[in-house]
Amino acid sequence: MGQRSQPVERAWSWRDKNSLPYTEEILQNFNEKGPSSQSETNPVVYFEVSADDEPLGHITMELFSNIVPRTAENFRALCTGEKGFGFKNSIFHRIVPDFVCQGGDITRHDGTGGRSIYGDAFEDENFEVKHTGPGLLSMANRGRDTNNSQFFITLKKAEHLDFKHVVFGFVKDGMDVVKKMESFGSPKGLMNRIVITDSRL
Repeated sequence: MGQRSQPVERAWSWRDKNSLPYTEEILQNFNEKGPSSQSETNPVVYFEVSADDEPLGHITMELFSNIVPRTAENFRALCTGEKGFGFKNSIFHRIVPDFVCQGGDITRHDGTGGRSIYGDAFEDENFEVKHTGPGLLSMANRGRDTNNSQFFITLKKAEHLDFKHVVFGFVKDGMDVVKKMESFGSPKGLMNRIVITDSRL
């Protein structure tokens, strides 16, 4: 068995919103720093998610290709399956309420596997975007420069993950679906079967 990828657990207070205006503040901060963070050229991808074969809904995600292009491209290509493998029919193997929904283990489906479009693993691109609230997409890993296909969606602000996990996008629409997913989780991360039934541009 491989080593399980998972971020450190910690609880924060919930912001129950389907759209997340704090992400606009993130993008504005990048504009002020210099690199353009306008989202016109950033890819938008979609998940259809089910729980025990019952549809939960549609999640729309924007990827920060202007900030972390290699990480965003890895996720985008895994969404389309254009490399011959990807997220479709994979599961969220770990859901911890008030913390994260974690998925993307496309090889072992239990948190010990994963595969990137660049090989088994690739480097941490940068840590410019911080874990400032719910709805952020971030890479799960086993330590420095061990990114593959595993990722998580934050359910809370999680500053303790900054400089350890690469944030590469955010939930643009569908946080109500993410909250439904959260309701199937447990403090130990065990949950009913949450499946990505479709993923695409």
